[in-house]
Amino acid sequence: MAIERIVTTSNDDPAEIELEITLRPKDFSNYIGQERLKQNLQLAITAAKKRGEPLDHILLYGPPGLGKTTMASVIAHEMGANIRITSGPAIERAGDLASLLTNLQDGDILFIDEIHRLHRTVEEVLYSAMEDYKLDIMLGKGPSARSMRLDLPKFTIIGATTRTGSLAAPLRDRFGMMHRLEFYSPSEVAKIVERAAKILKIKIDQKAAAELAKRARLTPRIANRLLKRVRDYADVNGDGIIDTTISHQALALLEIDDLGLDPGDRMLLNAIIENYKGGPVGVETLAALTAEERSTIEDFYEPYLMQVGLLERTPRGRRVTPKAYTHLKRKSPAVEDSQTELV
Repeated sequence: MAIERIVTTSNDDPAEIELEITLRPKDFSNYIGQERLKQNLQLAITAAKKRGEPLDHILLYGPPGLGKTTMASVIAHEMGANIRITSGPAIERAGDLASLLTNLQDGDILFIDEIHRLHRTVEEVLYSAMEDYKLDIMLGKGPSARSMRLDLPKFTIIGATTRTGSLAAPLRDRFGMMHRLEFYSPSEVAKIVERAAKILKIKIDQKAAAELAKRARLTPRIANRLLKRVRDYADVNGDGIIDTTISHQALALLEIDDLGLDPGDRMLLNAIIENYKGGPVGVETLAALTAEERSTIEDFYEPYLMQVGLLERTPRGRRVTPKAYTHLKRKSPAVEDSQTELV
């Protein structure tokens, strides 16, 4: 049975989505972190505005929860452009895409989340729209069918994906800019927590904010979610002020340890240790063992576990690192073997 995770980077809860929208920065000056990316985008935006042209199409990629949608909104704000937001799975037919594109104005931005999940027939329509600002549509069926080419406004597509490898090469090649969003540093996440607390009118001291940041898996979305959970604990079990004592107690109740691992992460690592002596083990076997989807393991578990050095990929499968044994307070196979030899 899959474990419900507080630190998941998915965001399907309407209340959480509303909270995230409230906390999103509107411009680069309020966007914390991703300094290299901001510098590159600011340069491109300044140049495009100086020439009076729309931005090149932009592809933003990286693990979920790092702010790809937020960055798209910031880009639109900095350009002074309107933004339409949709997702790959929502565009089921070429007609859906045609409806979106024909309703855009010059300079508008169309943000497509999970762009790697676009249907192939929709992708093919998108090629000429991105490259030539033309839309080829078919009217009628059979022998009487005919093709019509429509002119489109000069728009910009911003695509977001967690899987660049799943994008078709012709689509990927049509993006003029491709940028990866990196994990945030603990100090950047602490600033994000403090900013969110100020917006939500939560009293939190700096040490408590740093503690939340340390356990937020270097991800703003998780940091904001943890802040909300700890606020609930502080309101019920304290005076509403989040200090280090309250934060430690709340995070202990949520079973989130010093590295930000939750029961799901520990279950995954322990499963590899107990059943396969630390690995290597194939991801399909691991998915069956933990009752999780392969995509869930690859998208939500592995990126952070690899980032903090607890899990590694090898040609033969996933393997737990010595650091993971230390963190979980387990004896590594090498230590156990040496002790057996001594006996």
